Amino acid sequence: MANEFPQVVTIGGSDSDGSAGIQADLHSFFMRGTYGTVVLTTAVAGNSYGIHDSTLIPLDFIDHEFDALADDLQIRAAKTGMLANSEMIRTVVKNLKKYDFGPLVLDPVIITKHGAMLLEEEAFETLKNELVPLTTVLTPNFYEAEHIIGETLDTDEKIVAAAKAMQDMGAKNVMLKGKHVPGEQTEVRDFVLLESGKSFWLAEPYHETDRVNGTGDSLSATIAAELAKGNTVEDAIRIAKRFVNQAIGHEIQVGHKYGPINHWANPLVNPEY
Repeated sequence: MANEFPQVVTIGGSDSDGSAGIQADLHSFFMRGTYGTVVLTTAVAGNSYGIHDSTLIPLDFIDHEFDALADDLQIRAAKTGMLANSEMIRTVVKNLKKYDFGPLVLDPVIITKHGAMLLEEEAFETLKNELVPLTTVLTPNFYEAEHIIGETLDTDEKIVAAAKAMQDMGAKNVMLKGKHVPGEQTEVRDFVLLESGKSFWLAEPYHETDRVNGTGDSLSATIAAELAKGNTVEDAIRIAKRFVNQAIGHEIQVGHKYGPINHWANPLVNPEY
């Protein structure tokens, strides 16, 4: 029967060296046993040294991408990545309201794990006010969470309060990812607050490596893939945390500088890991 196989869509940007963006998402979808599809929003010319050029996809073409997928496939979960400006965010919101693409995982690409801004303030406000309320699972990194809340998160109590505040903004479930500080930690702790009110911390070993490109993309993509297969939000988050930690902990040498994580370090596929 048509469309029996679980299908997922990534709504985001293309990274030409394959380390992040929709390429990292597609790697994750494949490794988690789902069929990946794409709504392309931006394209980046980059490599392990950095980004050298970028371009935006026309808004009417983004509409056509949504139309084409909805006309033929059965998308069971969606995730967003790079959404460059307010107009693009509103185009995505319009289409997510028009078509049922299942639960939405929002990777709010606002600030890098090193604290560099990626989204202008106007677009950030649009994302917070119009896209967050549609979100099933919100996965901000530590700095993005601080920016969303407008407060320094320097205690566990503040992190818990921040997750609750993000739920109040409309996100059903929140995974607030922990800080990454080279030389200062032995584990990465993420805080999870579920729609039911249940909360917990997830910890995995911290790995000293510069092979971390695509970490946030892959985490949110894995959550989306697991939701498409029918797993609960809690199980999807736990699987994603472990999957990404495995991928970081077993390096592959691609590129000269800041390389990708290793999606093939999946114990279900490669038991030696």
